[in-house]
Amino acid sequence: MSKKTDKRDRALLFRSRLAQAIDEKHTNQSALARAAGVDRSTVSQLLKDEGARLPNAQLVAECAGFLGVSADWLLGLSDRPEPAADLLAASLSLTRAPRALVDEQIYDWHLEAAGYKIRHVPAALPDMLKTRAMLEWEYAPHLGRTTDQAIGASEDRLSFMRGSNSDYEIALPLHEMASFATASGYYAGLPEAIRAEQIAHLRALHDQLYPSLRVYLFDARRLFSSPITVFGPLLAVLYLGANYVAFRDSDRVQAFTRHFDQLVREAQVPARALPGFLDSLTL
Repeated sequence: MSKKTDKRDRALLFRSRLAQAIDEKHTNQSALARAAGVDRSTVSQLLKDEGARLPNAQLVAECAGFLGVSADWLLGLSDRPEPAADLLAASLSLTRAPRALVDEQIYDWHLEAAGYKIRHVPAALPDMLKTRAMLEWEYAPHLGRTTDQAIGASEDRLSFMRGSNSDYEIALPLHEMASFATASGYYAGLPEAIRAEQIAHLRALHDQLYPSLRVYLFDARRLFSSPITVFGPLLAVLYLGANYVAFRDSDRVQAFTRHFDQLVREAQVPARALPGFLDSLTL
């Protein structure tokens, strides 16, 4: 239950924050009075009154709007002075997700989160774990003649992501690996030689990078997940196909983290058992 604030304390805090906001906006009582539609004496009284009196909601809102702060902050209901719209804009963003290898935005987020644990539920096998032949098969229809250049330009970024001192936890649905092994669904038409090379590559990466790289396989029939990435405590990103929705407020980042950690706890194939699972795949 929230703590009740004494009316005198709230009034004192209001006067202090109102004076602070006036000073930081480099304005004065007369300008605030004109913007709020009141006499200057009314504003002066708000700043000097030592009792428990607070202005009405309309006046608080007018003052907050002119000074560029939130009414909740003026009244001591929030420790963040930004208006709600500004807080939302800072904590949530929508950016385009191009059909490309390690696009600029994803790379920038990895740079920002270098050294933090990165949790990832990919839409398909993650690009950073794919062979060159696999990347060419997947992206050639979209990149055309620039496929080789795009893959070459991405190799440095993929190498950075693998060697950035970040721990990577990747959670994949079991049915994704089954579709890959049988060349069905998304992977229809994928040659057996490429699949065999890719599985051997995953095995080699596990042997080389475990435990800094941990891949878990979960049963999507028991616990579903959309494609997401959690970049340490900094942000959580939801992949919508054409766009990324990025959340930076700590409550939502923690919620995404808890969701991912549940995938790990309930994984049918834990990270340490991945080599045995890969060895059991029948192509």
